[in-house]
Amino acid sequence: MASVIWINKQHLTQTYTHEVIMSSLSEGTVRLRIESFSVTANNITYAVIGDMFGYWNFFPAQGDFGVVPMWGHAVVDDSRHPDISIGERVYGYLPMGTHLDVVPGKMSAGGFTDMSAHRQPMSPIYNQYSRLAADPEHDPAKEAERMLFGPLFKTGFLIEAMFRREGWFGAQNLIITSASSKTAMGLASVAKDLSCEIERIGLTSKGNVDFVKGTGLYDEVMAYDEVGTLPQNASVCVDFAGNSGLLRSVHETLEGQLKYSCLVGATHVDARGPNSAGASGGEMPGPKPILFFAPDHAVATIQELGPKGFGEAVGRSWKSFLTAVEGVIDIETHAGLEAAATAFVETLQGQTDPKKGIIIRL
Repeated sequence: MASVIWINKQHLTQTYTHEVIMSSLSEGTVRLRIESFSVTANNITYAVIGDMFGYWNFFPAQGDFGVVPMWGHAVVDDSRHPDISIGERVYGYLPMGTHLDVVPGKMSAGGFTDMSAHRQPMSPIYNQYSRLAADPEHDPAKEAERMLFGPLFKTGFLIEAMFRREGWFGAQNLIITSASSKTAMGLASVAKDLSCEIERIGLTSKGNVDFVKGTGLYDEVMAYDEVGTLPQNASVCVDFAGNSGLLRSVHETLEGQLKYSCLVGATHVDARGPNSAGASGGEMPGPKPILFFAPDHAVATIQELGPKGFGEAVGRSWKSFLTAVEGVIDIETHAGLEAAATAFVETLQGQTDPKKGIIIRL
């Protein structure tokens, strides 16, 4: 018997455990038993914009319900594939559940792609699984950090790469909302290392100001109610919050000084509005906000650097980031799917302490 958490796509706080009888594997397929995954604001973004970008389609449910994708580790529980053995461990995109059947293809020593038919319309980035025995990114001592920060960090890496390709649109300042979020911290870290001439300004809630300052990743940290005092310099804004009122305040404060407005995620779910994630923002002064879709930018950056160069560049920045955040985040481990559902809802409602990183073990 397998279990999976189903979430009401229209009422994300409504969750329940769905049980399913596992059928026999067909030739060429592999059954993964999920060991662990993280719960972060990234998972909230998958749910909030799930219909827009097909995130609900990776692990289909039924009716009004969906399964939120997670990043984590799994072990091969059963295999009908000649090149994959029972007991092998992998890292990748997983459901909030106990098991996942995949159809491995495009095999290499370091990974494979799930060729299941229903997953092919979506970005291939999400269908790739790392085989840990030959994965250069795998560090047994840093598995929790990889689950918590890995995908989020890469998004931050790609945002910085995009801005650098564009000469930062002539900006002097980088304004980051929801500065305590893990993706924001990843972006700030990469910008600090690779674009040190850009001033990094983090916006966060009053309660998180000290935490954000303590990361050492920002040149300046401001509470949200201080947006009106933002420096009147040429700036780009990366909005991780998805709070339409906050984004409007940034636009109205900077007006012509705002050179580019980038939307990434939606951590402030209760403040979503017509100018939050995925919206046009047409009535605000300044540039039209543009939604950042990481897989598309990953393709562009890999083409620019080459696969080997891209991997090496990410690796260097990743090591620097891990050093920067060491001791900043307390890893908190919970057991079982019910704990995962609770953690998801608490993160959705903004009840999660940014100082904590939540890992679920099954």
